[in-house]
Amino acid sequence: MNEDKYERTIDELETHACKWWPQEVRDEAQKVSILPVLLNSQEKFISILKLANKEEPLSLFSLIDASHFAYNLFLKHLILLVDFGSEPLQRINKDFREIFPNRKFVFDVGNGPFEYEFSALPIAGVLNNKRMKTDTSENLSDTRVNVPLCKDLIMLLTFGGAAVEANVHSIFFRCTPYEYLGDDVKVETFVRQNYIRVSKIISGKMASDLGNGAQQYVVKYLTRSLGNNYCVRSNGTIPGVTQNDGDTLTNFDVVVDRVDDSSRHKKYVAIEVTFQETTNSTIERKGGQARDRFEKIVSSRNYIAYIIDGAGNFARRSAVSVLCENSHCTVAYTPEEFQLLTEFIKERIG
Repeated sequence: MNEDKYERTIDELETHACKWWPQEVRDEAQKVSILPVLLNSQEKFISILKLANKEEPLSLFSLIDASHFAYNLFLKHLILLVDFGSEPLQRINKDFREIFPNRKFVFDVGNGPFEYEFSALPIAGVLNNKRMKTDTSENLSDTRVNVPLCKDLIMLLTFGGAAVEANVHSIFFRCTPYEYLGDDVKVETFVRQNYIRVSKIISGKMASDLGNGAQQYVVKYLTRSLGNNYCVRSNGTIPGVTQNDGDTLTNFDVVVDRVDDSSRHKKYVAIEVTFQETTNSTIERKGGQARDRFEKIVSSRNYIAYIIDGAGNFARRSAVSVLCENSHCTVAYTPEEFQLLTEFIKERIG
């Protein structure tokens, strides 16, 4: 039995663990999860595709308007269904003038070339999910949407596979929803079959949302329990603790310091959060980093703590043991354990 109440072995830690996601974390993750929004709007999305006429491409926008369907939500359905996400769209935006030198998209769905002139692309800066408002349930419900941008992207993702120019077709060859427009059976098959694949993507995102939710809940708890004299930062860094041969500061899930500490050797506490109900490689990655991070933290006269929980993590005993051995404080994911972490922080940095 370790005499230091803050440093636990994996067996000691497991006696305090809750093993399954607390409701508070599920609630936090639900705030950003897009799955319910997609499922609730799927039938309406399908109806629009069934009513659309591929020979009159712009009629798609009339249907979206008439059904009061949010443009960014329609875009999100398309992004997932044709598997053309924000990363390739960002590259399109960056190279837009090279791909579309006259800012026009020409495609042919079988009744002659149709010319669409872009009204928003390219945009300045990064074209990511946040910019398109397709990243969270809150953004998908936001009425302040860049409709011209959504329209440009909807045209590319719906008709890109019919592009006349060879270089454009080579980029958007997967974008073939136009083939199914107006055909009830084909639309049903296209959407239902693809959502089997999409559900796996969303499941992965839900796991990510839960992880982010767990981290944000810790930040909120510590901010409240420590009070105004402490700074609690999500995805923070500590001066002097670096990686990549000293080129970049090491990023930690949470970093805590005292606001009124202006001394030369200001103290920090880095906190890593890992909660897995099922086994995956995340805990192995953190385990692989643990010794190096611990040594650098100690060298900088600071501290590192780990919040470890979840049935999946405790199935990876070797990796969890490494984390426990390279931590100044190891706690599980419960209010009682968070209180112990709060005590540790106050003891070590004042």
